[in-house]
Amino acid sequence: MARIPAATRESVPENQRPTYDEIFRERGGRVQGGPVSVLLNSPELAKRANHLVAYLRLESTLPAKVQELAMLITARELDCHYIWNAHAASGRRAGLGDALVDALRDKRDLPTLAPDEAAVVNLGREFFRTHRVSDATFQAALHQFGPQGLTELTTLMGYYGLLAFGANTFAIDLPSERTEAILPV
Repeated sequence: MARIPAATRESVPENQRPTYDEIFRERGGRVQGGPVSVLLNSPELAKRANHLVAYLRLESTLPAKVQELAMLITARELDCHYIWNAHAASGRRAGLGDALVDALRDKRDLPTLAPDEAAVVNLGREFFRTHRVSDATFQAALHQFGPQGLTELTTLMGYYGLLAFGANTFAIDLPSERTEAILPV
């Protein structure tokens, strides 16, 4: 159960209500659960975060499969049920194999990975586990994605780390229409 109710127009500071209204309109009049509901406690923060994620998700040089894998690595390494549930199925649709997604979820040995997949997995795991990235891991990711792509990849993982921090801290509820098994933690 979520630790606090979802933000409403009345619960946010009065000076941020116009920004809340703007986000509410942009989302078709609905904001139900999820990390965005946490960010809406500070509408101006949510608005600024929306600009970043819009670039990362819609204009990035990274293919959808790489983006989804980056989100899944972040969700798995940070034990974020919400992000895992939101992206496991879309990762499969983007081309990630069931064996890879299931092995990540269950923390089992991974199947043989394509070079781009290995670069994402190694970069994410190494950073989230050690808070650093070795030269070899960095160079492998740089080789796969180039400077712009690697910058976008690390920023995407950082952004989803931010969302995971909020989702886990506020204990946001999983949607009832969940399609993926809960992460074993």
